[in-house]
Amino acid sequence: MNAAPTLATTTAPSSTAHWPDLRALHAFVTVCELGSMSLAATRLGVSQSAVSQMVKALEASHGLQLFDREVRPAQPTRAGRALLAASQDLLTQARALHEQVRASARQDIAHIRLGCVDSFAATVGPELIRALSGTARQIQMWSGLTPGLSAQLQSRELDLAICTEMKLDDARIQQRLICSEAWVLVLPKDHAVPPLTSARELGAVAGALPLIRYSQRSVIGQQIDALLRHLGMQAPRRFEFDATDPLLSLVAAGLGWAISTPLCLWQSRQYLDQVTVLPLPPTRLGQRDFYLLSREGEWPGLGQNVLRVVRQLIRQDTAPAIARAMPALPRPALICPDDDLSSSSP
Repeated sequence: MNAAPTLATTTAPSSTAHWPDLRALHAFVTVCELGSMSLAATRLGVSQSAVSQMVKALEASHGLQLFDREVRPAQPTRAGRALLAASQDLLTQARALHEQVRASARQDIAHIRLGCVDSFAATVGPELIRALSGTARQIQMWSGLTPGLSAQLQSRELDLAICTEMKLDDARIQQRLICSEAWVLVLPKDHAVPPLTSARELGAVAGALPLIRYSQRSVIGQQIDALLRHLGMQAPRRFEFDATDPLLSLVAAGLGWAISTPLCLWQSRQYLDQVTVLPLPPTRLGQRDFYLLSREGEWPGLGQNVLRVVRQLIRQDTAPAIARAMPALPRPALICPDDDLSSSSP
């Protein structure tokens, strides 16, 4: 009886088994050009044994002898000459790829995509762009709400983002504190203001006027809602806006009162002569913070530069201008931490 035929099994070769080692190819080509492993080692800045090992590894990977070592100096075999001819083009392409990647990185640095919350973009933003104009040939700035900007950063539509405080689940996103500002009370110009010794007296200060709110879909609206809950206030929801301009226009018209921040009011400063701005007594939830958001390990030098420039602009320009326009507020209205650029928010 004939034995049943057997099926031969083969192992699929690794997809990288015959990929060339570019360092070894470079060493091989250098030996061929100079006719000596010692001279090749000197040019490459490695030991002669390292060159010899790379050549032997290249021979082993191809299963071919690349040099005839019976003659002095060693000469490439037929297989070696074939590899030499092919290697020249491959190494040229590898160098071109390397330069292309480096050029792309330089181009990325020259093109900055920056996102800022509206109040920041409209106040500090123009001077920030001016300060960065020598760093990059092209700068794009998007403005919007913090949730949208952080999502754009995570999807790589933005390189950096300046947002108010937000809890991010993405550990790859680094948050660095830029500045902090306190909440302020905004009332119609002619509204009588009794002495305010506690933030819990807000209801009495407002009287019968309704609260004009920032919308709940904005971080500032959520933060003010948390502040009101902390103070035990239950103001009906009547007027809500994403932006400060319409909010202040209603306060200026005597239709209500609001809680806002110095930077938001500076953004809509055309209404400042029609409203009264007062500080709120300190509370546990008495301020909002701005952070520079960036992806971990990317843009380290640029991020530090932006952080330094923004803090300098706030200290030298924005904070003094706000102090002059709203003298009832404590100084400075915006507070920047010390320039320890190595620290970050958790």
